[in-house]
Formats: sequence, structure tokens, C-alpha cells
Amino acid sequence: MGTVFSIAVRDPGPGTAAVLDRIAERLHRIDAVFSTYRPESDISRLDRGELALDDCDPEVPTVLAACRDVAAETGGWFTERPGGRLDPSGWVKGWAVEEAAALLRSSGARQYCVSGGGDVQTSGGPWRVGVADPGRPGLLAAVLAGRDLAVATSGTAERGAHIIDPHTDRPATGLASLTLVGAPGTGIARTDAWATAAFAMGPDRALAWAARQPGIEALAVLPDGTKRWTPGLPGHLPAIGPADWQSAVC
Repeated sequence: MGTVFSIAVRDPGPGTAAVLDRIAERLHRIDAVFSTYRPESDISRLDRGELALDDCDPEVPTVLAACRDVAAETGGWFTERPGGRLDPSGWVKGWAVEEAAALLRSSGARQYCVSGGGDVQTSGGPWRVGVADPGRPGLLAAVLAGRDLAVATSGTAERGAHIIDPHTDRPATGLASLTLVGAPGTGIARTDAWATAAFAMGPDRALAWAARQPGIEALAVLPDGTKRWTPGLPGHLPAIGPADWQSAVC
């Protein structure tokens, strides 16, 4: 999927090593089916018209239906065809993190963090999640804290201006990054897709939209480094932290 995944488990058990192998297999399978970097993937072949939807992996129609749901939820600011090319990565990456987290939970783990390309799903905690500063490589724009978090960042730090405004078919440039924080129980797949859509909206519309979503808070970093946020975001900023904080970066 053109990015790196990492997993931290604080309460490993006898089956942890085996489930990590299962997670690796699951992620490789998702990549084989959905990666736009692979010309032989189902998504690439479907986009080129070499494969019919009915002949794709059974998860392809499910993922495309999820993309259409997000498009409806965001007023058309999300699409599985950014710039006219079939690319459901805005859903798939967060969904892959969610799938890995579900496998960990099925193994009995309750204290873990799964991170993949700007998307972080934690269980238990407390955890701290560092938000990369899009304008200063290696530094953080903020640190978020809590338990059972879903944190998704869309931005320009890794891939430049790659998020397409579906209304103009041009790269969205009003933001440098946008981070959404979901309340406990919020899935990272939808949080990630919403972050992609909200980034395309630009700062004013994105923050207003996020503030209307139950359980969602947002942090926006503008191209000049200015930071703006929704009213409830300070509730995710850590006080003086206890010694048992664990960290991840998105």
C-alpha cells in the first residue's frame, strides 16, 4: 500500500507470535487485491477494464460500497475514483489497520497499538499518539492522548499534494495536514476515510464538518504552520503524563 505498518502489543500471550504471522498474511492479501502500486492487483485490473467486478475478489464490491457510503456521509467530498482513477486507498488503509487490530483482539490481546501510514488504532492504554508536523520533518505538530483511540491523519508530509478535491479533480491545497480523533469504539477505517474527505474540504469547511460529527475531534495544520482545532480537541491533549504512557506516531 506504499506505506509502513507497525504493531505494539503490551500484553503478549502464548498466541501472539502466531497472530502476528496471520496479520502479516492478511495485510499482504489486502495489498495484493487493492494496491494501486501493483499492476496485477484486482483494483488495477478492474480500473483498466481487464477484470469485471463480479470476477474480482469478493471483498472488492464490499470496499467499493463502503466508499460510496463515506461519499454520502461527507456530501460528496470522498470518492473511490480521485482524479478519475479507481483508487479506494482512502478506505482501504484504515480498514487494513482495523483488520489487524481485530485479529489481535481475537487472540486475547487488550493492550495494543496498530499504526499504518498515518492511521493509528489503539486498545487499552493509556497511549500517546504523536502527530507528525507536515512542515518540519522529524518533529511533531501535537501529541494526543487517551485510551481506545482511532487517530487518522491525511496530509502532504509523505506524498506531497496527493489528495484530490473530487469537485475540481485537482489536488487540495488548503491544508498541510488534518488529523481526526475518534472516540472509543470508533473504527479507524471510517475515521481515516473521513479524514481524507475533510482534508479535501479545506480548513473552514473541514473543521465545521468535524465539529458536527458525534465523537470526532479535529486538528488542522495550515500550509503556513498555523494550527486550528475543534472545541473538544483539548480533551485529547495530555496533562503531565504517567510513567506508563506508550507512544505511536501518525
